[in-house]
Amino acid sequence: MKIALHYKILISLSLAFSIGLFANFETSELNQKPSWFLYFQEACQFVGTLFLNALKMVVIPLIITSIICGVAKIGAESNFKRLGLKTFGFYGLSGILAVTVGLLCVNIFEPGIVNPEIREKMLSTHNAFDQEKLGSAMQRADGGWANLIEIFHRMVPTNLFKAAVEGQLLGLIFFSLLFGFFVSRLSDKLKISQTTFWESLNAVILSLTNFIISFAPYGIFGLVTPTLMTVGLDTLWVMGGFALTVLTGLLIHCLIILPVMLKFLGGINPINHLKAMAPAMLTAFSTASSSATLPLTMKCVTQRVGVSRKIGSFTLPLGATMNMDGTALFECVVVVFLAQLFGIEMSWAIQFSVVVMALLTSIGVAGIPSASLVAIIVILQAVGFPEETIGIGVGIVYVVDRFLDMTRTAVNVFGDSCAAAVIGKSEGEKEYYPEVLDKGIIS
Repeated sequence: MKIALHYKILISLSLAFSIGLFANFETSELNQKPSWFLYFQEACQFVGTLFLNALKMVVIPLIITSIICGVAKIGAESNFKRLGLKTFGFYGLSGILAVTVGLLCVNIFEPGIVNPEIREKMLSTHNAFDQEKLGSAMQRADGGWANLIEIFHRMVPTNLFKAAVEGQLLGLIFFSLLFGFFVSRLSDKLKISQTTFWESLNAVILSLTNFIISFAPYGIFGLVTPTLMTVGLDTLWVMGGFALTVLTGLLIHCLIILPVMLKFLGGINPINHLKAMAPAMLTAFSTASSSATLPLTMKCVTQRVGVSRKIGSFTLPLGATMNMDGTALFECVVVVFLAQLFGIEMSWAIQFSVVVMALLTSIGVAGIPSASLVAIIVILQAVGFPEETIGIGVGIVYVVDRFLDMTRTAVNVFGDSCAAAVIGKSEGEKEYYPEVLDKGIIS
């Protein structure tokens, strides 16, 4: 019997918790760790580092090909100018509001502020950790206006290959957006050859990424177990505070921000809309995939809400790959949380760069399983986190990621449906819900 990947991950996390906490309890009273403890810890770190390196390997080609393919396809639509501007405008506004909510929550609740002893234990899971690297990261994160200006300078790199080698991914993302847009403006003959090339390359990279993700249970075990072996139950409190912060932000965005946008931008009753989209949101929650939920999302939007197929077929497939409010919110919370956890001061300018990177990476890699894992690595590298802290951070976050992934996917789907409804009203479509309610479709 074939076991689904998310069940394998749950089994892996269960084993990591059991073995990690058992080893911690068995050796907590010893002044010196026994040899079996050190050997097993090093073996787990070896597996976890291999998995993390494999993910980093596909980051750059995945982002470049995904963005170029997406923008080239969208820019080629005949009604792109009008509907495209409205769609991107709504997605941009909701995305900015989502990450703002996330940043406010993580700065108010400060889930990463922990006892210095717990922090030292987490960092000690990687013997190669260099305190000087953490110090240099703290200096890079405290640049004020100069750092903000540098963000815009990095958006236009003088050498793409140098930017790729140095991990300056913001410039690569900006170039990919421009490249994809101008591919869509080519003549039909040239455009077909370009899109065929990039789509085939993207398909290969996606297959490679999915292959790497298939080893996630082993990689996650290797990342999580050493931390639990060293820190023990203290880690659970840290992860619980982080999860509650993310859930608070997602609930605020889903139950306050998006309903307000529905009401004021489209004159739409949020309660009726939430009832109409309940089946799609529940499916998104259970599958943790916006793309897999897309057929049901389109059915709910067109049949239960009443949006025309013309609007739904344009906005919803686009939203399933590019409108990721929940994912962008999650990424912002993760980066600031890890900065708090590792004692890295993040100025408002650096947090602004995190907002930009979260919005752009949620567009670039949202179409694959565990996309946020890849995006988080991108952002952590871009804002100057030491390499040693990235592995520890990913291991901590992934412990609670499955439930948070389900929740933010439901928020993503709800955001897509709100965009379709508001844009439909702006195109002159009539009131949706009275007719739908009269037919008894919403129950």
